[in-house]
Amino acid sequence: MVGPERPLFVLFGSSIVQLSFSNGGWGAILSDIYARKADIITRGYYGWNSRRAVQILDQVFPKDASTQPSLVIVYFGGNDSMGAHSSGLGPHVPLPEYTENMRKIAIHLKNLSDKTRIIFLSCPPVNEAKVRANTSSYFSELVRTNELCRMYSEACIELCREMDVKAIDLWTAMQKREDWSNACFTKVVVEEILKVLKEADWEPNLHWKSMPTEFSEDSPYDLVASDGKTTINPSEWTFHREIQWD
Repeated sequence: MVGPERPLFVLFGSSIVQLSFSNGGWGAILSDIYARKADIITRGYYGWNSRRAVQILDQVFPKDASTQPSLVIVYFGGNDSMGAHSSGLGPHVPLPEYTENMRKIAIHLKNLSDKTRIIFLSCPPVNEAKVRANTSSYFSELVRTNELCRMYSEACIELCREMDVKAIDLWTAMQKREDWSNACFTKVVVEEILKVLKEADWEPNLHWKSMPTEFSEDSPYDLVASDGKTTINPSEWTFHREIQWD
């Protein structure tokens, strides 16, 4: 550990999480937004389904850890929702089991601490034509349809409603966009997460504008202002961002 200790945000899920810091992904953007405010780490596992996630919950989120996350953002469902393979192999998880697995994840996270907040991301839509065009010969037939994604997304949202867990309906949010199949997934995810964090009545508030910035006091070592007598504190500067996030 290094200090000072900051609130800890954990991104937990499958490839959408593992790749979230690649090529300016949504994890990398959140890490920039929360610079000097929270530490954001990933526990992402390419190709995983909810069945595998349940098996390692105690290892990723030990209940006796000295520091528990302030926020956990969870995504599983895209791999679960793939059609079943005739061999019985593959990532498919039947919908009722998927729902129960996500329930187990929510219960485990809720029991970490009174201050651990949770957001579930539901299964996003899939561009079926693009999936078919990009399927590799290394794989057996992949069955990925937007209808299956809808079913697993709705199951996740309904579970969250039942358990009073914040949820982001990615299946709907993506398809609200014009030409959604080519919309920027990263931008949509970041916008939706920030919206939930801004509107949540959590104490403490975890929206970036409401959180203190580490070592933000004025200093004579900051850049000197044009008057030649004062300095300019850069600790809250955001001009480097292509998008000025709310």
